[in-house]
Amino acid sequence: MILEQISVELIDRPGEMSKVSDLLGEEGINIRAICASPENGKSVVRFVVDNPQKAKDVLANNGYKIWTEQVIAVETPDHPGGLNAVLKPLKEAGINVSYLYPFIGRFQENAVIILGVDKTERAIEVLKKNYIRILEKELYEI
Repeated sequence: MILEQISVELIDRPGEMSKVSDLLGEEGINIRAICASPENGKSVVRFVVDNPQKAKDVLANNGYKIWTEQVIAVETPDHPGGLNAVLKPLKEAGINVSYLYPFIGRFQENAVIILGVDKTERAIEVLKKNYIRILEKELYEI
């Protein structure tokens, strides 16, 4: 299933991510996965939350520049090389993984990762054919 990822551009300085976390936390919004990377004096923060619409409203109302993208969450074996259970089928299907980052917490015995790919619907098809579990609602029940 497809998840909505929210991205926000922050000034790359101490406390900026904390402000975002405070805003979301005060509104009861839980961050389920997060990735941040600096770029030219800015920081791009990508995250998946349990209430995307509310998070977008809160951030926009507080002056943050946000944008959204479609991502998928998948289970991957949690052992050395286990990530290739997900990456190899995508490579063989010609699907580019632009980025990936971990889900905060564990789902049963496996790890969970968030994938940003160039062909989202096709990636879901390929991964399901390879018995990779695609997650959505389960993530919010953890």
